[in-house]
Amino acid sequence: MSREEISLKPYDVTALGELLIDFTENGFSSQGNPIFEANPGGAPCNVLAMLNRLEHKTAFIGKIGKDMFGDQLESALKEVGIDTRGLRRDETVHTTLAFVHTLADGDREFSFYRNPGADMMLSEADIDEDLIASSKIFHFGSLSMTDEICRKATRKAIKIAEESGALLSFDPNLREPLWHSLSEAKREILYGMEHCHVLKISDNEIQWLTGLEDFDEGIAVLQQRFHIPLILLSLGKEGSRAYTNNFCVSKAAYSQEHTIETTGAGDTFCACILHYILTHGWKEYEEKELGEMLSFANAAASIITTRKGALRVMPRKEEILCLCN
Repeated sequence: MSREEISLKPYDVTALGELLIDFTENGFSSQGNPIFEANPGGAPCNVLAMLNRLEHKTAFIGKIGKDMFGDQLESALKEVGIDTRGLRRDETVHTTLAFVHTLADGDREFSFYRNPGADMMLSEADIDEDLIASSKIFHFGSLSMTDEICRKATRKAIKIAEESGALLSFDPNLREPLWHSLSEAKREILYGMEHCHVLKISDNEIQWLTGLEDFDEGIAVLQQRFHIPLILLSLGKEGSRAYTNNFCVSKAAYSQEHTIETTGAGDTFCACILHYILTHGWKEYEEKELGEMLSFANAAASIITTRKGALRVMPRKEEILCLCN
């Protein structure tokens, strides 16, 4: 499919994957019990929410329960402008829940209630083929490949996206407790890498996947094996790097005095990378362009760490530009 034909597609980004409730800590009751706030969450929709904030047209494919949390999540997607035509409701399986414990350094530990969860029940029959074919970019993660039903659905969606000429974006977003085994996780994540043009991966994921401590060496292994045109490495407080066939560019993080938690930081970063691609076109980027891409994404990610939750509180473009200019 030609670049002109892709540019005529009505949706900028369609994402597939998990949509769940993140119960995040929000103080203590008068009896000393922890209080949890029910925040809408799930990496794919966090990415879409940031893209919507940047005025892109997005859509989501996934499954939630026909319960009170499912109602909350569907309302949240509509509120931030994400198209829900690909959202399905399960009559018998409840919406997936995650309890998030924030550590002293702002990082997180997760406890999932997903055995099963509605997002795992997304089937091949649930996939809206026209929606994917109508999208410039198709974004997916690995959590929709943890179990056979949703794995088949994800692979079908990937095939449709490839046949339609869409750009494929992949974020492994490894959550170890949700896999039957880490060998299975590695197999499915490698499958995702075989089918993407843009890869966003974190520092701990690249070390786990390749067994190499040096990040550049780990990325080189992926480049040699999969020939992914654009790889983005998120390094938390150390910033980020972008890798192409010709360049490796690094940018420092924007430090924030009022960081609360890191929920959604990687998703915000990923969304801003896709925003740059949509704005500037898909091509072999020069060193300066990769630097601009990373600076904008780093700034947005740093802002979200100062806010509780992610999906409803994504930064505005003006805020991001104010920080990175």
